[in-house]
Amino acid sequence: MSRALPDLIIEPVIRAALAEDLGRAGDVTAQACIPAGTRMSAVFAARKPGVLAGVHCVRLAVEAMDPQARVRLCLEDGDAFEAGALLAEVEADARALLAAERTALNLLGRLCGIATLTRDYVRAVEGTTARITDTRKTTPGLRALEKHAVVCGGGVNHRFGLDDAILIKDNHVALAGGVGEAIRRARAAVGHLMKVEVEIDRLDQLGEALAEGADVVMLDNFVLEDLKAAVALARGRVVLEASGGVNLSTVRAVAETGVNVISVGALTHSAASLDVGLDVI
Repeated sequence: MSRALPDLIIEPVIRAALAEDLGRAGDVTAQACIPAGTRMSAVFAARKPGVLAGVHCVRLAVEAMDPQARVRLCLEDGDAFEAGALLAEVEADARALLAAERTALNLLGRLCGIATLTRDYVRAVEGTTARITDTRKTTPGLRALEKHAVVCGGGVNHRFGLDDAILIKDNHVALAGGVGEAIRRARAAVGHLMKVEVEIDRLDQLGEALAEGADVVMLDNFVLEDLKAAVALARGRVVLEASGGVNLSTVRAVAETGVNVISVGALTHSAASLDVGLDVI
């Protein structure tokens, strides 16, 4: 089971989404059709099987619209479920719940989709030593939630932002004058707790990265033969991360080369939202 995100991280996202949806006049449809003070009971239910992430978005969206609402979470983030599973039960002011419905479902479906896709990748590499990680290819404003969803699916997080770690990419290398020089500059600029990763796109760059003491080497768009050769050359002296163009049909072969980490941007930029819905009871 994945640890829940603190409410203070989720709440600003919820409030921004609700404000966008409510506009200047609120939910004019609910106000027109439903008498003030009407209460309703409903469930958030899964239409398809998957892995839960974002259930606390449901709770916070409903409570933002109706602080007296009663929300019972039937499952927690990280739990697997089947089609038809009840994810949360709600009793709330009817107008408030209907106003919160789309925000809650948008975030819940999005995050469950990421968690479910991540689980598929993690299962695909079972039995190898490789770990599946995300990237910074996230939806602006939703990074913390989307990376949380990756963890719910059994993956691990890469850096959250530009300040987490040194990651020397190809453009940095070009402007610094080479892999070795870029690493030397990075080491000189940061403290001893800051990790240094360097991206290489040719096998002959690995020796320079090893000589300069990189903590992690990203093997960008390497073919399988070169991934195997890099693992043999590194001999466990550095963490090797395979990256670039990995998908569910290729990830197993990449993992079997012996790399330590496989970063997959598709976990967040290409995950389809899982089908979830709100049903009145």
